[in-house]
Amino acid sequence: MKKIKKVAKSLPSAPKSNAKAKAKPTKPTAARGISRKSKKTALVKVNTPAKKRRTSPAQTPAPKPARPSATVVVGAPVFTTITARIDIGFGNALYLRGEGADLSWDRGTLMNCIADNCWSLELPASTRPVIFKFLVNDLSWSAGQDYVVASGDTLAITPTF
Repeated sequence: MKKIKKVAKSLPSAPKSNAKAKAKPTKPTAARGISRKSKKTALVKVNTPAKKRRTSPAQTPAPKPARPSATVVVGAPVFTTITARIDIGFGNALYLRGEGADLSWDRGTLMNCIADNCWSLELPASTRPVIFKFLVNDLSWSAGQDYVVASGDTLAITPTF
């Protein structure tokens, strides 16, 4: 309530709350020496952008060369595919053990039977080459040296047992 009284007192045209006092006639704004236009600009702040200076062409800096935009090319995922061409008999399975691309020498990874004499396995990409051997039923090791394939390559082998 006090705020309203203060506002009412600060307005020049508002009558005073005392009933005995007479209201003073107010002079128009032109008579007080304040124009309406200047009063509006005093109450409203207008933000205008600063004017740019004109410079001669010799002073203008050279335009920056456009940077080539970086585009991300999403390609097909990289897999290392190992295929074994061998018929190991009905009811048997072919496994892979090794190192690199989620392989382990301790536990075999089951290969997928594509046909009677074709087994295949896709391994995820690796930073190092994949070294492996084949096993029948994760028990009988293939004969010979370990096989090596570069990450992302496809290799087809006929192992011997």
